[in-house]
Order: sequence, then structure tokens, then C-alpha cells
Amino acid sequence: MSKNKKIILAALLLAMSIVLSRFLSIKTPIVTIGFSFVPTMLCAIWLGPKWTILLNVLADLIGATLFPFGSYFIGYTITTAVSGAIYGVLLYKKEEDSYTDKQFIIRVILASVLVTVIANIGLNTLWISITTGKAFMVLISARIIKEVIMIPIKVIVIIFLEKALRKPFNTYLREQED
Repeated sequence: MSKNKKIILAALLLAMSIVLSRFLSIKTPIVTIGFSFVPTMLCAIWLGPKWTILLNVLADLIGATLFPFGSYFIGYTITTAVSGAIYGVLLYKKEEDSYTDKQFIIRVILASVLVTVIANIGLNTLWISITTGKAFMVLISARIIKEVIMIPIKVIVIIFLEKALRKPFNTYLREQED
């Protein structure tokens, strides 16, 4: 895929990420429920770790600047970068047949669990504890329930979306060069 196509695709995913995270999600001080993982995971599959980290960091910075939910805290940006790295390393399909559908499902499950444990439960709970002054252990119990429920939702949504978008992506973006 040409660099121009990568930039355009990343820009579209960036816009989608900001809209999904800032306008189409339910936010409370402790838990956020939304589908902002979709552009991140699609970017990871199609563009790889560098682009996914960039997408997540830019989405967080632009979203926090233009549509803030409170004061900016760099910890959340670090969490999005870590999430992008995990998704990018595990899900990137450098070529159309990089791995089988079964391997892809295993990679999606593994990536979702790692991001949930390391980033969402671990780091984000730490940042919430620091910014709100509430005890880490009190916060983690409510967050674990939500995150465990979200794992199968993430896996199912991404598997179906990737399968639905695989042919158009391979036809219009991967195979055609400028």
C-alpha cells in the first residue's frame, strides 16, 4: 500500500476514533463504555504497530484538546500508546495471507486480553486512582467487571468487521498501487 493511502486511511480511522470515543461512548469517572477500540484494531490489522500507536496518541491528544472531559493527564496518552503497540504487534497482517482465520481469532483474543489486563485494568485504574485520589483496589473491582464483559464483545465485533472489510480492503487498498 502506498504511503498516501496509508495516511488517508489513518486519517479516516483517526476521525472515527475521536467521534466514537468523545461522542458515542458512555463515560463515568470510573468506567467508559464505547466502541473506540474498533478504529484502533482495524488500524493495527491494516497498518501495523507504528501507525496504530500514532493513531491512538493523536486521537487522545486531539480529543482531549477539542472535546475535553476534564483536565488533561498524560497517563491516559501512555495507555493508548501501549494499547496501540499491543494491538499492532499482535494483529498486523503485512500480507493478505499472513495467518489463517483461526490464528487471527487467537491473536484477537490474546490482544484483547493483554490490552484489558495491562492497559485498561492496570494502567487506567492507576491513572484514575492518581487523578481522583480514590483507592486503587476500590476502583479496580468495578473496572474488572466491565472489562471482562467487554472482551468477548471486542473479539466478536473485530472478527466480523475484519471479515466483512477484508475483500474491499484487499481489492482497493492492498493490491492497487498509485
